[in-house]
Amino acid sequence: MAAFEPGVVPAAAARRASALFAVVLLAGCAALAPHFEHPRLFLIGVEVKDATLGEQHFRVRMRVQNPNDRALPVRGIDYTIRLGDEDFGAGSTVSEFVVPARGEADFEMLVTTNLAATLWKVLPRLKDSSQRLEYRLLGKVRTDLAFLHTIPFDERGSFPVR
Repeated sequence: MAAFEPGVVPAAAARRASALFAVVLLAGCAALAPHFEHPRLFLIGVEVKDATLGEQHFRVRMRVQNPNDRALPVRGIDYTIRLGDEDFGAGSTVSEFVVPARGEADFEMLVTTNLAATLWKVLPRLKDSSQRLEYRLLGKVRTDLAFLHTIPFDERGSFPVR
């Protein structure tokens, strides 16, 4: 049997102690991380700016609702928009903004598409002001929150055509 020197910890025991310390540390961090409900995103309007056969420009208005009791610092939003069952556009916001605690913020983005075949299916719906247009938003919100740098989203809804 090997003799141990006083004050010297065997390697296996040191590894177990390190692993246990890491587990306790991670559990402590998880306990300290505040509860955070994901924000909701809504498409509230699409306006045709101009359209040619090769390229279409739209002004898209969106709303972010923050159900939390602290502000949501948004660094940007990466998104894909589907109108009806058709891919409409994708991109990223370029401006940072803050959504107040238990509040909401509206923002606009310009979407440029070259999806002429898809738009021929969607444009007639935009001209009929009595219809609602179904949409789907997919993507992620990039934040400055310490424990939550990205928040994925997959929202569905509809908005009135104006």
